[in-house]
Amino acid sequence: MTEAALTHTTVLLNEAVDELLQASAGADGTYVDATFGRGGHSRLILSRLSAQGRLQAFDKDLEAIAEAGRIADSRFSIRHEGFSHLGELPPGSVDGVLMDLGISSPQIDSPERGFSFRFEGPLDMRMDTTRGESVADWLATATVDQITEVIRDYGEERFAFQIAKALVARRQERGPISTTTDLAQLVADTVKTREPGQNPATRTFQAFRIFINAELEELEQALEASLQVLSPGGRLVVISFHSLEDRIVKQFIAKHSKEVVDRRVPFAEPVKMRLKACGRVRPSEAEVRGNPRSRSAIMRMAERTEVLA
Repeated sequence: MTEAALTHTTVLLNEAVDELLQASAGADGTYVDATFGRGGHSRLILSRLSAQGRLQAFDKDLEAIAEAGRIADSRFSIRHEGFSHLGELPPGSVDGVLMDLGISSPQIDSPERGFSFRFEGPLDMRMDTTRGESVADWLATATVDQITEVIRDYGEERFAFQIAKALVARRQERGPISTTTDLAQLVADTVKTREPGQNPATRTFQAFRIFINAELEELEQALEASLQVLSPGGRLVVISFHSLEDRIVKQFIAKHSKEVVDRRVPFAEPVKMRLKACGRVRPSEAEVRGNPRSRSAIMRMAERTEVLA
């Protein structure tokens, strides 16, 4: 295992795999690790599958793909794609889907990736550095209104307009911001009140990362695709790390966990529920003490019902 993999502690590792393998197919099933990361969940899943079991992984990050290459197991394969491509798998062909959202510790702790305000680095933040534009490229042309909308909607930052105005003013005076530390300092100079224990740039960095990687849109696409690829009795397990993600997951499971009656057509058959909600799990106190980054995690589970879409 690489040094990067060794520095990453997988959140809710045993709990997630336990829930996933409660699928009716059990150890003989075909499973998807939709966000391979550094492979913590994948390795544990493989250790618990039978010879007939299979695991398909997805990840956009080239470093994750390199780490996956270290797994010498004929039951395992990985695709260099985001998990919005989940729907390309055959309908009803999967017994469980695991999504571990957010970013891994090695990504945060690599200055050249630009995810963290704690290190000097290029303002990039792309999960897949082979495609798309970086945060710096986007900020070089974005308007005050566009920047405000991103910081407000994806960072839930009440000083979004002030930060956006300061970014555009800085661009006009001295050129666009291109480093993480410059962005963090600009936000700190603009946001005069801080939440206890939180860097004032936290929400802005979160917002830009979510936006530049289209994380919420990809999550919505992947959740919808899971309905198509999961077989009856299959399990959906999703670990979220902030309220925007968790709200999408919670509402998706709730929407598909009830029969829907079209009141405009009173004699029509109701649309059958397609999922059965199986509750939620938070990290234990011991896990949070050992890995403070796990404290915001929420894992939600659901089971695919007998009614296929």
